[in-house]
Amino acid sequence: MRNTAIIGIGSNINPEENIYKMLGILENEQIVIEVSSFIRTQPIGIEDQPEFVNGAVKIQTLLDQSMLDSYLKKLEDRMGRDRSVPKFGPRNIDLDIVIWNGEIVDNDYHEREFLQKVVDEVR
Repeated sequence: MRNTAIIGIGSNINPEENIYKMLGILENEQIVIEVSSFIRTQPIGIEDQPEFVNGAVKIQTLLDQSMLDSYLKKLEDRMGRDRSVPKFGPRNIDLDIVIWNGEIVDNDYHEREFLQKVVDEVR
């Protein structure tokens, strides 16, 4: 059975390059349905860092939710994400499942207007 997921995307280290590279990998390994526009946002938590570029991608996958979450973390690792920085620190790529088969599964959706905007574009 295919599952549909909307993944939130964020980057503030070479964001255009890293997002483009990540989308290329994702398109080779999953079924990409639609990609949102991208918007620039101010950092949350740690403000002394470059602004983020955020967007969303809608995919279909044979993976279950837990497996997709693991896959996304491994994709971040493959792209060289530094997990030693603080939670709200700079990152080359950040991928989170926001919508799973039509259900909101990430509480940040309710708290971050920019996330609602990009996710709703591909919903």
